[in-house]
Amino acid sequence: MSEDPYFLIRRSNLPEVIQKTTLVTELLTRRRDMSVLEAVRAIGLSRSAYYKYKDTVRPFSEAMSGKIVTIALTLEHKPGVLSTVLNTVAAKHGNILTINQSLPLQGIATVILSVDTHTLDATLDDLLQILREVAGVSQVVMVGQGS
Repeated sequence: MSEDPYFLIRRSNLPEVIQKTTLVTELLTRRRDMSVLEAVRAIGLSRSAYYKYKDTVRPFSEAMSGKIVTIALTLEHKPGVLSTVLNTVAAKHGNILTINQSLPLQGIATVILSVDTHTLDATLDDLLQILREVAGVSQVVMVGQGS
């Protein structure tokens, strides 16, 4: 067993200083023009607290970045839906390694994508949410990950 194991825990169960650290990190990710000082002030956290914890706490989806993930999608059988999904992944710099699509039954097809996230310019959670918003996509689930 590892001497310093990892744990999965909901952000709401973390101490306030750790919650704020994650919020500062998210803010800096979204607003690349913002300085650390501006971000910690906006969230209400000291710079020293941020620097103390910033490298030790991160979202689960971020831990999956730089990995190969498998995503299952349920798509309506309409022209352009799969193309829009693939273009959406490409626009976020995800590298699609494999595509498997079932034959459509009752107007619905299942697509399984293997995506290399090494060059992804969004978080995995953000990519999954963007895919959920594509017209014709009814379900998006990350079903696995590898290195």
